[in-house]
Amino acid sequence: MSSASSVTDSMPEQVQELWGIVMEVWQTSFLGINVGQGVAALAVLVLGVLVRGLIAKWLMGTLRRIAGRSETKLDDAVIAALEGPMKMVPTVIALFFAINILNLGGDGELRGHQLVQSLVVIVLFWALHNAVGPLAHALEALRGALTPVMIDWLTKSLRIVFIIVGAAAVLQVWDIPVAGIVAGLGLFGVAIGLGAQDLFKNLISGILILTEKRFLPGDWIRVDGVVEGTVEEINFRSTVVRRFDKGPVYVPNSKLSDNAVTNFSRMTHRRIKWAIGVRYDTTSDQLREIRDKVLAYLDSHEAFANPPEVSTFMRVDAFGPSSIDFLLYCFTKTTNWGEWLSLKEELAIFLKETVEGAGAEFAFPSSSVYLEPGADVFQPPADASASAVLAAGQAD
Repeated sequence: MSSASSVTDSMPEQVQELWGIVMEVWQTSFLGINVGQGVAALAVLVLGVLVRGLIAKWLMGTLRRIAGRSETKLDDAVIAALEGPMKMVPTVIALFFAINILNLGGDGELRGHQLVQSLVVIVLFWALHNAVGPLAHALEALRGALTPVMIDWLTKSLRIVFIIVGAAAVLQVWDIPVAGIVAGLGLFGVAIGLGAQDLFKNLISGILILTEKRFLPGDWIRVDGVVEGTVEEINFRSTVVRRFDKGPVYVPNSKLSDNAVTNFSRMTHRRIKWAIGVRYDTTSDQLREIRDKVLAYLDSHEAFANPPEVSTFMRVDAFGPSSIDFLLYCFTKTTNWGEWLSLKEELAIFLKETVEGAGAEFAFPSSSVYLEPGADVFQPPADASASAVLAAGQAD
């Protein structure tokens, strides 16, 4: 009986010891943190991640209703750009409360707050980065001073600035000296700058192209010996020009800045210049008739420009080796290539009808042989066969 009594007395002590072990584990086994606090902090963080979509949707809906009261569309575009950063806000808030629940203390609490500050900086500069695009539409009023490409470059530059400043702010939160990194990058930049002269040359050339407004996307340009086609995109280093065979050409900006560029899209008119030759037996009256009818046609046709806006000529210009040459020089009002070709065809048909109607003919390259009087000309007998002529020639 005594042994059974001793076992019964020791049970409460063992239970208490086991409970003490459980409590010790509960308070310290979660990375040295109270298990209850760890579970609560994890639950808060998971909850924040799960409901971030709903909260962001509610925030975006509220902001859209506020923006809808204004007449401008700028605020609507800005709010739409902020949708991504808004989804991260609930997660940052949940992380903040989770760190406070853990009650890390000392260095752990400091690092936790630095993590939250870093996320706040990321959200802030992420929002600024996304808002640059919609804000670029606010510069539409400056189209006269700033071309669309310049506005595009400005927005790209602002986004790069926000990325760099945001990264520097995150480093500053973690007490990493930004000045030392910048100084190191400066020395590194000097080293690579010697090998990147072409990059900077092309960048400066691109800026000159934009400020001079040599061409814009959509313009048809030609650079002799380099490229001819339609400009698609002007980037920091190169310009994309699509040739007429649909092949893209990436031209360094320095090639377009240092060489002469012909911008066909800025033509005010399109020229037709022909040399038209008629036979030498064409009379003076026929020449005048052809000239007058062609000038009258150009003057009456609404698709052709007339003096003093442009110069128009239809004159006897030269006496060629086998023709009397007219110079036809005129301009169409349209600069569209397809319309211009159609007008050329119409004019060519009218010219042919006019020359034929005047009783004249177009000349073609030919040669005439003249014999001096008294020259000996071999003429075979009319009734002689080819073999007889050949035999007589051999006998001679």
